[in-house]
Amino acid sequence: MTSVLMALSAASHWTLSDGTKHPTGFWAEEFLVPYGIFRDAGYDITIATPGAVPPTVDDISLGPGGLVPPWTAKKYREELAHLAPVLDVPADLHNIKASEYDLIFFPGGHGPMEDLAVDPAVGELLNARLRSDKPLALLCHAPAVLLATVNKQGQSPFAGRKVTALSNREELLNSFAKKAPWLLEERLVQMGVDYSKGKIPLTPHVVQDCNLFTGQNPQSSKKLAETLVENLGR
Repeated sequence: MTSVLMALSAASHWTLSDGTKHPTGFWAEEFLVPYGIFRDAGYDITIATPGAVPPTVDDISLGPGGLVPPWTAKKYREELAHLAPVLDVPADLHNIKASEYDLIFFPGGHGPMEDLAVDPAVGELLNARLRSDKPLALLCHAPAVLLATVNKQGQSPFAGRKVTALSNREELLNSFAKKAPWLLEERLVQMGVDYSKGKIPLTPHVVQDCNLFTGQNPQSSKKLAETLVENLGR
């Protein structure tokens, strides 16, 4: 059976430039849509967070601010309630061996900006994954985890790889973005990846570079997951 690791942030806030803590976590659509596609494909799914801390869903992703219609938000809440027994007891991401999974998938939300982006163990996991021929997928804000692979000399094995992630223009649609300590698109370009984005904000955009798959925004959730299923089915 195909095995999938869905690695979630354990953060429940993002520390802004003025020191305030913006409540956040994982983005509902970016977790639930791929989870459903992987489940329907018959995959064995493991959920993990740093320290095995139960992850927090970003409430904005369940309301109008997350561009989610009421009926979809209701569906997401019901699905999260159904998955509570799984989400409440995640595996410890720090004890995960990349080689044990056919696919490693990081959903977004601002949570990864707080913890995964500065987690050395996550950096080691990603570097090991890159050396393999097995897929690694990062969605929306999740490419922030690539920053954890930058060494003391400012170098990363992901430099030069084709990547997409939430664009500055999309980030700045958030009212609190003016207080963001950093913007993801800028940081990724600075670390040397080959960043690209779709021509129209908030529309699906997926990039594949060998075993690295990235999706730009929540709207890319379905396309990215389906691309991965197609790839794993080969």
